[in-house]
Amino acid sequence: MSSNSGSGGGTTGRIGIGLELDATHLKILEVLRDNGRVSVSALAERVGISRANAYTRFEALRADGVIRRFTAEIDHQRAGLGIVALIFVTVRQQMWRQFRAQLAQMPEVEYCAITTGQHDAMIQVRMADVAEVHAMVTERLANIPAVKATETVFILDEVLRRPYVLPSDRERDRGRGAPRRPGPSPSSDPEQGQGQGQGQGLPLGKMRFVGAAEGRAALRDAT
Repeated sequence: MSSNSGSGGGTTGRIGIGLELDATHLKILEVLRDNGRVSVSALAERVGISRANAYTRFEALRADGVIRRFTAEIDHQRAGLGIVALIFVTVRQQMWRQFRAQLAQMPEVEYCAITTGQHDAMIQVRMADVAEVHAMVTERLANIPAVKATETVFILDEVLRRPYVLPSDRERDRGRGAPRRPGPSPSSDPEQGQGQGQGQGLPLGKMRFVGAAEGRAALRDAT
């Protein structure tokens, strides 16, 4: 499908088998994010294109794999899964295939990602209570030979969770004149406040990182 069909701006990305996403495609995805069951007529009206154009573009997004599937979003608390935990896993490096296979057999795992850093993978689970999380970690994960170690973190509050984000979200935010992150003032001294407590001499909302050797020296002088 040509990116020039119908209304829309310039190309913002190329995905799948060759469909080029333009501003109209992104607007369609924005509308579907709010209501995946919207009718084609309502979709066309909200995007500002003809019904035929909306249908053609919608089907192209599905055929190209941009839209993978439609599903329902539930209230996990009301469904009896009020406890959310992140489990960080260290995997024995020669046993990744076994780890993936075993994890696929665990229906309580909502999400898993391979990560950089101290651990190798992050697993998100939803359970009815803390005891279920404990049993899952100690009785199931710990018994997988590929798992070397785990660290569990409980989520206290899910502050923000979007179905998905789009490049147009950031572009629209810039268009509204979103304030840029303030930089240090020309007269500020990056060393000001050193040794006088964390954050002194720095703009509000910024952090100052002190090297280990510097911190030990300051502690030695204070004693």
